[in-house]
Amino acid sequence: MLDDNSQLPQWLLAVLTEKFFNACIIHEDAKKNEKNIFCLDCCEGICTHCSKIHHSHRLLQIRRYVYHDVIRLGDAEKLMDCAYVQSYTTNSAKVVFLNQRPQTRPSRGSGNICTTCDRALQDPYLFCSLSCKLQQILRTGGKISKYIRNCEFLALPELGFDDGQMTPNSVLEPSGSILTESGSSSGGVDCRTLTCTATTEIVKKKRSNLSGFGSACRPGCGPVLEIAETMMNRRKGTPHRSPLY
Repeated sequence: MLDDNSQLPQWLLAVLTEKFFNACIIHEDAKKNEKNIFCLDCCEGICTHCSKIHHSHRLLQIRRYVYHDVIRLGDAEKLMDCAYVQSYTTNSAKVVFLNQRPQTRPSRGSGNICTTCDRALQDPYLFCSLSCKLQQILRTGGKISKYIRNCEFLALPELGFDDGQMTPNSVLEPSGSILTESGSSSGGVDCRTLTCTATTEIVKKKRSNLSGFGSACRPGCGPVLEIAETMMNRRKGTPHRSPLY
């Protein structure tokens, strides 16, 4: 979670901290009462039954993928600059993660990684989630307001489009583009500065990981090389055959 959230708009802080897909207290006896919708005007998570009361508000559909909250990239780009955030294609929709996901093991230091949490990414992306990008902006002294967009209208998909549950089948976005869905880059001067800083941090992390890996391997390399040399120099003995009677 973000260390310094004083610059975040109230709705953005709320959507990043809300616990979605829990049962709605108001409609706890109703079917399909999971809180999978976020109301930007009320800054709270609601269920499908609650959305009737909030029909005139800006509503954001929250979806679930690999047990974590995601939103459609098209919706996310109406709210903030999503350049260099890794996106996925699932159920014919591009989605991005709201928050970074916990890792069971650290990155090996090879390939492209998230500049905030070191999660492996596809080139040329720098962030695994919207939260990771926001953390990088705050850490480099940037102003969050420059990356937030004024969205006056945000409606839910048509009824029956989906219930927020995503199938495990997903595809990483192609590595040749970081353009938005509108076809234009959402970077700009501030985004280039952010990218340069993030790329520098990634290079430093990779070098640190590689140097640490090399020093850790050197003490054990001697015996391994000796064994390999012995195996290569060892000659096969004379084959033993059964006697003929």
